[in-house]
Amino acid sequence: MGIQLSSLVEGKPLTIQELSNRKIAIDAFNWIYQFLTTIRGYDGEPLKDSQGRITSHLSGLFYRNINLLEAGAKLIYVFDGEPPHFKKKEIERRRELKKEAEIKRQEAIRDNRPEDALKYAKRTAVLDKDMIETAKELLTAMGICVIQAPSEGEAMASYIVKENQAWCIGSQDFDSLLYGATRIARNLSISSKRKYQKTEYTTPEPELLLLSDILESLEINQEQLITLGILIGTDYNIGGVKGLGPVKALKLIKEKKTFEQTMKSVEWPFEISADDIFNFFKHPTIGKYEIEFPKINEEKIRNILSEHEFSQQRIDNGLARLKGEAPKKKTKKNPDIGKQSTLSVFSGK
Repeated sequence: MGIQLSSLVEGKPLTIQELSNRKIAIDAFNWIYQFLTTIRGYDGEPLKDSQGRITSHLSGLFYRNINLLEAGAKLIYVFDGEPPHFKKKEIERRRELKKEAEIKRQEAIRDNRPEDALKYAKRTAVLDKDMIETAKELLTAMGICVIQAPSEGEAMASYIVKENQAWCIGSQDFDSLLYGATRIARNLSISSKRKYQKTEYTTPEPELLLLSDILESLEINQEQLITLGILIGTDYNIGGVKGLGPVKALKLIKEKKTFEQTMKSVEWPFEISADDIFNFFKHPTIGKYEIEFPKINEEKIRNILSEHEFSQQRIDNGLARLKGEAPKKKTKKNPDIGKQSTLSVFSGK
């Protein structure tokens, strides 16, 4: 979900070519959930193989990463570990929302409302341990660095960028700014355009956010930015402080100056301590890590994708691009979606 800073910050246009020879630390769960949410059939179902195993995330990881690797980007995927204890309530809230969305999806299917079914289906994405392990195996086989964070993957990816071990973090969320990431590249995980049946959907172009520019434009420092995020609402205090939107919260911070003085002037409605959230953003749990890029393992890639019944032609084309042996081909079809199918609940099949 992340903090809602879009009304206060503005990014700069970013082309994929600008990522050449640059290391990108990727918030793995953030991207994988993007793939699980957007790469779906017309009925809203995720892509699956004949055994019913979800493959949308593998499709996104293979084809979308190839686009970035072709441009010369060096990718570092950072995976979540144990969430901080104060996030457990939010995790449970998300589980309940997914259950509610699934009930509404089934109702939409029953009432023959395909658009509503698709809308609710996108809210039911689940990532389990087997999917995570398969994703790590595929990424490693593709020559991509995989790092396991002890806690929040986004926090560790941001730290890697902050320490100049990577040029930017790839994430949709603004929270990376609170962790101190100097650059965020947004919308890298999404294809620029998709077309389903007669309806065309466009998605935002890649953009780059610079922490230094944001602090300068808002006329605040890093600690005040963390305070701003907490007032608006983070993953640890959803919704933020009642009555404080981005503009009012920013004004209050400039008046009170410090985190301590700001928090004394508001009514804190959450069980979790605001101090705990502030300290976690300022000093997140970071483990040891090594940035190493393994050799491409073509056989391993074939085995993983073939096991999940990906089109052999698409695997061959993807591998050729991955090894630099074939030009990138433009197509009107969504490159993320292979020939796998999911049963259409509206066709009676």
